[in-house]
Amino acid sequence: MKDIKELLPHREPFLFVDRLEKAEQDEIIGYKLFSETEFFFKGHFPQYPVVPGVILIETMAQCGGAGISASGALGNALFFLATVEKAKFRQQVRPGDEVKMVITNLKVSKRIIRQSGKAYVGDKLAAEAEWLALVGEGS
Repeated sequence: MKDIKELLPHREPFLFVDRLEKAEQDEIIGYKLFSETEFFFKGHFPQYPVVPGVILIETMAQCGGAGISASGALGNALFFLATVEKAKFRQQVRPGDEVKMVITNLKVSKRIIRQSGKAYVGDKLAAEAEWLALVGEGS
């Protein structure tokens, strides 16, 4: 599979997918290891660092976008997060945790991408959400 930086326009410090394991029409699986040096840890509960929920949603959305890019279904398009629904945070994600993201494609068209995702630390569900991304030109 292609390098993540070939699949996403994001770059450090805002690139939240390390690798994809699977990128198929119905399901995408990817991983992110949150190291102690992530930029947000020094300001988000610095005495007890935890990954912010919005970062977990962004991580799942980036994984979904990387999977769509890997499939080649929409060419060189960019995807812009438009809505987030049904977000639930069930377990803290801490420095050193590797998050496994399981993304389901609910609808993929030339104009929109609707996906749902679950983020796991080990076998424990940490977060879940559904989102809609608008498809734009990435010339």
